[in-house]
Parts: sequence; C-alpha cells; structure tokens
Amino acid sequence: MQEYTPVKEGKVREIYDIGDALVIVATDRISCFDVILDNVITDKGRVLTQMSRFWFDFTKDIVPNHMISTDVNDMPEFFRNEKFEGRSMLAKKLTMLPIECIVRGYITGTAWKEYCKSGTVCNTKVAENLVESQKFPEAIFTPSTKAEIGEHDENVSFDECVAYLEKRFPGKGAAYGAKIRDYSLAIYNKCASYASERGIIIADTKFEFGLDENGEVILGDEVLTPDSSRFWAKDQYEPGRGQFSFDKQFARDWLTNNPGHTWKLPEDVTKETINKYLQGYEMLTGTKL
Repeated sequence: MQEYTPVKEGKVREIYDIGDALVIVATDRISCFDVILDNVITDKGRVLTQMSRFWFDFTKDIVPNHMISTDVNDMPEFFRNEKFEGRSMLAKKLTMLPIECIVRGYITGTAWKEYCKSGTVCNTKVAENLVESQKFPEAIFTPSTKAEIGEHDENVSFDECVAYLEKRFPGKGAAYGAKIRDYSLAIYNKCASYASERGIIIADTKFEFGLDENGEVILGDEVLTPDSSRFWAKDQYEPGRGQFSFDKQFARDWLTNNPGHTWKLPEDVTKETINKYLQGYEMLTGTKL
C-alpha cells in the first residue's frame, strides 16, 4: 500500500496529492482569530466535510466545483480507514485565486466594529443608522487577501481585488474579479434563502475559487460551514445585539471575554462548540451526521 503525507497543512485542513487529484482532509483542529487553538473538537472535521458536500451539490447549478467524491472507497487504499472516513474529499486540482470572497448579509463582527468607528464596512460606505446584527438592504461583497498561517487577512476594495488578481494573472484581473464577485453573491443569496426556510440565518460567509486546467473559475475549498460562516437561530434573531449562533463564534466569544487565555478552550466550551456545529448541520441538511 502506498503511503501519503500532506503536501500542505492549513489551519484546519491537510491536503494530500495523489497524482491526478487531491484528497482534502478536514481535521478536528479549530482556529480563531487566525490562531490554531490547543484543542481537539471531536467530529468537527466530519461536520465540515459533509456540510461542504451538501452545499457543493446544492450550488453546482450556479458554478462548477472541485468535489469529485467524499467516499473513501473512491480514494487510494491509504485513506480507506476510520481515520479518514467522513472527513475526506477527493477533489480536482485547481490553481487557487489568492482572494477570500466574503459576502455579508448582516452587519456583525469586525464589520460592525468598523461601522461604529467610521460608518464604513471594509472601507466602503454603507447605509446609515444601522444597528448591530441588522440586515443590509442587499448582501455585499467584501473581499480580502488570503493570509498565510499566523498572518491576518487584509480587507481590500473590489478595485484593489481586481488589481491584486491582475498582478498574478495579467490581462485577467477584471474578468476573474467580476466572476468571483457575481458567483459569491449568487451562491449566498440562494443558500441564505434555503437556510431561512430551515430556521437559520446565514449572516456572512466566505468562499474561495480556483482555475481548472481549462482556465475556468471553479468553486473550491469549503462552502458554508460553521468555520467559514456565521449561522444564527432565526427564531431568536433580534437586531441591536449579538445573536445565538451555530458556529465557532461561541469559541471566539470565550477567547475575547477571557483575555488571559493561552489559546486553549475549557472542556465545556469545546463540547458546546461541537454541539452547535452538529445542531446547525442537522437543521440545514435534515440528516444526522
């Protein structure tokens, strides 16, 4: 049996090159504020992979994606065991675009903090007199550069996003920028409408895109997971305050409220975090993990 080692390790995912494709494995690590915490969140990786599988299927009418299979029997023998079961995705190889495509439907998090100071979101003027967690008149696209581990993403305007892409792909920056903006908004709007019918508000999220062998823009990475999105309980939603969520905001809040921490969550916080992930998964997909 051929053995494999990761060719790249991200904050949460490990990527294996198997020749003509990749195997992307979601671990049970958790990162907050771009720092990998000293915790294992049991089953978190399975939630991420299965949630992405669900959304890749749901959005393939909008844009093609990199998913080939989540069945380890479709992967080399090395991956056909309990360690990789449920958390691995066989995926097409892409040349990733160096932009995080953030879509915000509601004002919260860092966007709310900036708005309180300057009336802007990612240096862009938005509606006046908004309150915390209020819905924007329409979802907005606020891209950022993609940071390496230990660094922070940098918010950029759409024009800066195009210029950033143009440096990497001369003559293609404007076209790629427009495509990833339009795809991101279309995916968000379709999925947010679906989620609302199932009791969840998707406050914001991020997507990543790459180019396939023909130069076509393809959706990659993860889609609408509790790691990449804010999921709020619709029946408890109330503008003007923070919201009950089904994502890692619970872990972020604990870190924020305990400034003397050493980047390690208490056991009760890790248990509540995975419970929130599982509840959101079941509400959105209608199935148990």
